[in-house]
Amino acid sequence: MKLKIALLTGGYTAESEVSLKSTEFVYQQLDKSKFEVYMITITTGGWFYVGDNGVKHTINRDDFTLSLDGHIIRFDVVFIMVHGSPGEDGRLQGYFDMVGLPYTSCDALTSALTMNKAYTKAVLAGIPDLYLAKSVQLFESQREEAADMVCRELSLPCFVKPNAGGSSIGMTKVKTEAELPEAIEKAFNAANTGRQVIVEEFVEGREFSVGIYRRADGLFVLPATEVITEREFFDFEAKYVPGLTEEITPAILTPEQRARVERLVKAIYIRLNCKGMVRVDYFLEKDTDRFFFIEINTVPGQTAQSFIPQQVRAAGMTETDFYSELIVMSLKS
Repeated sequence: MKLKIALLTGGYTAESEVSLKSTEFVYQQLDKSKFEVYMITITTGGWFYVGDNGVKHTINRDDFTLSLDGHIIRFDVVFIMVHGSPGEDGRLQGYFDMVGLPYTSCDALTSALTMNKAYTKAVLAGIPDLYLAKSVQLFESQREEAADMVCRELSLPCFVKPNAGGSSIGMTKVKTEAELPEAIEKAFNAANTGRQVIVEEFVEGREFSVGIYRRADGLFVLPATEVITEREFFDFEAKYVPGLTEEITPAILTPEQRARVERLVKAIYIRLNCKGMVRVDYFLEKDTDRFFFIEINTVPGQTAQSFIPQQVRAAGMTETDFYSELIVMSLKS
């Protein structure tokens, strides 16, 4: 008997557009001989499934069931592909915990924690050989004095970004003190990001992204991707506009670098109590080769061009087998 999968898309933030593209790709790759897949859209206006005839069917939020053609559909697993809130910040995870449905992503606590970049760095501090850029966390109550705080604590250039959120939305690279106030306001005003800002000193080096997930026989680190862009940084346009970025998968790393990256990424996964697939972004600092943690993404993009599918293929797997493995492991966690 096929497992009934609720494949969640949409969301409450500007990342919903990316979520729709990720979900479409995952839907195409899921093994329909094993899974009966229903694409469920999550929006601020409602949660719903659209049938083949275009009719919209509302999800019963009391137990996350779907009434379709006179039958009540009860799902076995939820495959979360909602980037940003509420799919990546723990809200949906807490809901599914309450209704008793397994899901493919990290749990509610880890999801909420990792959406907060400053808190994530605080938890990761102390892992041997893992370095963290010096940073300042800014709260709404500190908004008027924020620029002065940054100037006192950090050296320029620096990155100013919302403390929660993804896809580099609201992010600015700042080179002079005069640019700070506007960049801070932009980050504070980014929608659905919690009105907190993090400012980090610039780390010069090579930028990478690497996926990791739990298999039946333990943690498995995918081949890393190196990101090379002519833009100031890997911003929203660099991520999603074709031709602005060169992505090398698998990245060209020495055996020592690969071994160190695998060890550190596994340590990050364990320290944050992750589940399912996550993606860790990091720098290898110029001259020192130190591993600098940038951030972790607990619902990474899944278009054909996204990092994780690239890395899955580089590891000699198909996306179909990879997604099947994620679903099977979610039933065991």
